[in-house]
Amino acid sequence: MTTVTGARPDAAGRDATGLSETSSTEGAFSTLKRGILLSPEFRAGLVGTLLLALLSTAGRVVVPIAVQQTIDKGLGGPGGPDIGYIRSAVLVCAVAVVVTAVCAYLMNVRLYKASEGGLAGLRIKAFRHVHDLSMLTQSGERRGSLVSRVTSDVDQISQFMQSGGLMFLVSIGQLFVASVLMVVYSWQLALLVWLSFLPLALALRAFQRILSRAYMLVRERTADMLAAISESVVGAAVIRAYASEERTGRRVDRTVDAHRDAQTRAQAMVALTFPVSELVAAVATAAVVVAGTMLGIAGQVSAGELVAFLFLVTLFVSPMQAATEVFNQAQNAIAGWRRVLGVLDTVPDVADPGEDGVTLPRGPIEVRFESVGFAYPGGPKVLHDVDVEIAPGSRVAVVGQTGSGKTTFAKLLTRMMDPASGRILVDGVPLDRVRFSSLRERIVMVPQDGFLFDATLADNIRYGRPGATDDDLLLALTELGLGDWLDGLPAGLDTPVGQRGESLSAGERQLVALARAYIADPDLLVLDEATSAVDPATEVRIQRALDGVTRGRTAIAIAHRLSTAEAADEVIVFEAGRVVQRGPHAELAARPGVYADLHRSWIAQRGL
Repeated sequence: MTTVTGARPDAAGRDATGLSETSSTEGAFSTLKRGILLSPEFRAGLVGTLLLALLSTAGRVVVPIAVQQTIDKGLGGPGGPDIGYIRSAVLVCAVAVVVTAVCAYLMNVRLYKASEGGLAGLRIKAFRHVHDLSMLTQSGERRGSLVSRVTSDVDQISQFMQSGGLMFLVSIGQLFVASVLMVVYSWQLALLVWLSFLPLALALRAFQRILSRAYMLVRERTADMLAAISESVVGAAVIRAYASEERTGRRVDRTVDAHRDAQTRAQAMVALTFPVSELVAAVATAAVVVAGTMLGIAGQVSAGELVAFLFLVTLFVSPMQAATEVFNQAQNAIAGWRRVLGVLDTVPDVADPGEDGVTLPRGPIEVRFESVGFAYPGGPKVLHDVDVEIAPGSRVAVVGQTGSGKTTFAKLLTRMMDPASGRILVDGVPLDRVRFSSLRERIVMVPQDGFLFDATLADNIRYGRPGATDDDLLLALTELGLGDWLDGLPAGLDTPVGQRGESLSAGERQLVALARAYIADPDLLVLDEATSAVDPATEVRIQRALDGVTRGRTAIAIAHRLSTAEAADEVIVFEAGRVVQRGPHAELAARPGVYADLHRSWIAQRGL
């Protein structure tokens, strides 16, 4: 295993903890194309939708044609006004308007269905990919920013696909049909209209790059704002405890103001396009009136054709003006797409070997670290050439001062991260060759914080084994010696634990986390400071229960309270990222060294 951690960018354009930035450097069209190709639902029934868009657009040109025919033939015919002809033209217009409305409705429904399906698929892919990333990669990105990539950034794409995308389809069809009819009536006037809008089209291409950067900044400021707000909500208790509401408020205010300023600057750029497009439209209309009158005098254009042409100019101009709004939404959506693609482009540095991996048989696990080293990005090494072998079925306590490398050792063993050098073997198989499905079934870690979900007590314990029945849960809690604690809860297994388990005490949350690990029935149990958040009485109860929990399986406890080390078969002592002592508790406590000092200090703190 040779995964190297560090702050240098890799081939995908990211550092060891950051998300890929490859997609932020590619062109807008390439980003749009990749985004649509990524979600095949966007393309579902696209041909039919385009056909409906063409039909709904074609219906709009019936009115200019009918006006031209009414003026030239219905009113200006050789025999005088023809009321029957005029009546027929009006009837045709009415039918065309109804058909256009029906086609537009069906087009909207199809487009909304396709876009919602595509966006749902995009959210799911981004969400699942976030979970595939290592803890190291996730810790390098603020939680609020990650959430914004899956929520608000996708919302911007949704707005474009359902509004701007619809306008885009209609505008393309309208421009095409209007252009064809303008050429039919007068190619000279059609050329004049196109030349009027050519400078605007060329300017928009250059303007797009500027606006793209502006909206990328908007999406980044949105992520900053969401991160600050979510952090202040989650940390509300700490904020109140330290009377830092005002300071926290100022921080949130700064992110809100920064978001407002970025959004205002982007909108100001967009606002510039509206008067410019209005000016170009006015110039084009005036030019058509002047040139058309001259052509009419020359007998090249009839009165009806000139009036119809002016209707067509309006049909041509309106999508050009709508294009500025589409342009605005597109830039916002492309910025959001780039951030979502930035997640999906990030290759997990802790990858599942999948079908090529090894599935380990059940039974107590043997662990071996061979010259393992590790360094967090941008920092010094926290583990140095660690060589450790742990026998199957043994109970091992890992101790050391804060920052000595204990928790890093546990994270590497459970493959939350990969080492920078050396390798880790379980039952003789390199850890990076073990399939995740087998690894997560065989090895379970109970972290310090004992995170709980906003559900019932039963649901949280059942995360360890989704198929477990209530009877299984009751049996597990009884075997852990937690039956009396369960009886004291207001609704037993159906007790809601609240968001992040806030309805329970810190010690109770840790009890639930232990029960969750126990019901999972792993072959290797890793306990990271499992008793650090409980009172002495609860600690004794858990310690006794753990004797039964760990029997028959390999157990490694990252020990803060040395009562855990006293009950272990063996103690491994870390100092400054190195293993400095190893042996039974009694032997190490009697020998001068790091462990004896730690044990003596712990005894003194307990007043024994």
